[in-house]
Amino acid sequence: MTKKPLWIPSEKRVSEANITRFIDFVNKKHDSEIKNYQELYDYSVTEIEKFWEDIFEFADLTFSGTYQNVLSERIMPGGKWFEGLKLNYAENIFKKLQNEFAITSYREGFGSFRIKSDKFKSVSLKLASALKAAGVGKGDRVASFSSNIPEAVMGLMATSTIGAIWSSCSPDFGTQAVIDRFGQIDPKILFAVESYDYNGKRFNCLPKIIEITRAFKSLQKVVLIPAFQNFDGETVKYSHDLPDNFVYFDDFIDEHDPTETFEQVEFSHPLYILYSSGTTGKPKCIVHGTGGTMLQHYKELALHTDLKVDDKLLYFTTTGWMMWNWLVSGLLVGAEIVLFDGSVVYPNASILWKFVSEQEVSVFGTSPKFLSLTEKNEIKPLTMYNYNKLKAILSTGSPLLECNFEWVYKNVKKDLQLSSISGGTDIVSCFMLGCPILPVISGEIQGRGLGMKVEVFDESGKLLEGEKGELVCSLPFPSMPVEFWNDEGDVKYKDAYFSRYPGVWRHGDYIRITKNGGVIVYGRSDATLNPGGVRIGTAEIYRIVEEIPEIEDSIVAGINVKDEIEIFLFVVLKSGCELSPDLVLKIKKSLKEKASPRHVPHRIFKINEVPRTISGKKVEIAITKIFAGEEPDNREALANPASLDVFESIKLMVVNP
Repeated sequence: MTKKPLWIPSEKRVSEANITRFIDFVNKKHDSEIKNYQELYDYSVTEIEKFWEDIFEFADLTFSGTYQNVLSERIMPGGKWFEGLKLNYAENIFKKLQNEFAITSYREGFGSFRIKSDKFKSVSLKLASALKAAGVGKGDRVASFSSNIPEAVMGLMATSTIGAIWSSCSPDFGTQAVIDRFGQIDPKILFAVESYDYNGKRFNCLPKIIEITRAFKSLQKVVLIPAFQNFDGETVKYSHDLPDNFVYFDDFIDEHDPTETFEQVEFSHPLYILYSSGTTGKPKCIVHGTGGTMLQHYKELALHTDLKVDDKLLYFTTTGWMMWNWLVSGLLVGAEIVLFDGSVVYPNASILWKFVSEQEVSVFGTSPKFLSLTEKNEIKPLTMYNYNKLKAILSTGSPLLECNFEWVYKNVKKDLQLSSISGGTDIVSCFMLGCPILPVISGEIQGRGLGMKVEVFDESGKLLEGEKGELVCSLPFPSMPVEFWNDEGDVKYKDAYFSRYPGVWRHGDYIRITKNGGVIVYGRSDATLNPGGVRIGTAEIYRIVEEIPEIEDSIVAGINVKDEIEIFLFVVLKSGCELSPDLVLKIKKSLKEKASPRHVPHRIFKINEVPRTISGKKVEIAITKIFAGEEPDNREALANPASLDVFESIKLMVVNP
């Protein structure tokens, strides 16, 4: 049965969309007759060289040099994009700034303020001069241990300006987790915030920073970011007796003039280094190139999100998640970016919804977890605040459930593009995401990203139509990692993405492409359940279980019991609820009726919290390892490592009942 759309864009919205302008641009340039998104998508994955050149021209980027080929060869890995071109990320961002303000920043404990575009640019370029004076040059690494604050954005701009390489972690990372990441890339400079506020508490970071810096022999200077500064005269500092190689942010840039030169770099020159979650071993250092990142981010923000110069973009994220990098690139479209740093439940669970309304945010990015949290706190933003300017809500981190879709349209706004988006740190972008000229169908991502030839394979590499299977990308795309840092011969890189299907990118997600071109994500394929030889995505279970009113959260794992895979379901209950025989029966009945008998868990257990990565993803594999008698890799990579302890206890109970 075909589902009725939850939202259909108006004719006005379609006619004014950036992607409609892009279709006109392509048609005029190539004398073609593309009429809709599906035809544009088909063109983008058939003529990938023409398409990415179209994006390059449409984005109106500043560059130097010439190129003979858009793509040297259609091979993965190894194809080279736009060889011969040179460009600079920060230079292009500053070129695009047209608004009076570039950044709005909210800091828990301090409130909000805005930074004018000229101030943002001048401070960033003074910072670039200071970095150069400190001996940082092209290819050197600059690391940041910082909250989601303007200084981090300025640090990225300054680093890019001089051709150095940026890498960031958020201050809620454990000491060892930071060392495991930055210790692999030998940074020369570390930006670090002296404190941050979260959930009504202030956290002093200085002891942690000092401990971290002892691990880096390459480190020459620590630039300490004050507890608060609004770049309009107000500064709050707590630390006074600092180690010799520490200097406050304002003192670091004080005697420097803004640099007047931008180091234009090769298209594939590293822009930043991101990290895998570290839940399957030491985090992999994923290097992303300058040009590929710019093209991909521009395409996704301008075309798929319909972000425009007069818009304000807020994505609730930390600097340790790729969505922070994606958020900053909102400046590449000329929009104002909005940084929110703090707890979403302090002083109350409506604080973020209130802020989105007050700041007249146009595009708001969040996660299914936050939407579920809002619903379970019985908050109805529509009745509390005004969202006249809000035109899109984006959600990522895990599959968006049907109940989340329906809740948003009922409780936030009816005329709204709700985009579930899915990609990853590996590509610092998306494989599947929204489209402002397509309808929104409950439970589905609107479509595959332009230029991304996303297909579905079975385990043997056979192409599947309309069936669940492995997400693959069968043609090259510009935002593929340049390399993994210190990965001689690209051994780890090739093993991560190309070991299953040589020459084809395997992402590790379990998906289905629907008849109308939408995509349903069933979870990570390496966490896929396989009871009785039938593959089941974990998200299939979460969608149903987390609709049950008594359930706050859940996680599921396939456990080997006497050489048979059994489904173990672990649930977090709402306050006042118990895992009674009636609730167990209710859970099993819901799964049987709404999915299939094979989705019904063999055993159900109560837990206090679901183990998650710092970016909010559930960690099913860690549970599987515990029950297999193995030690989960890198507990410090989790936001809540102590949450794993209960599974050790449950294992003993299961083994020795």
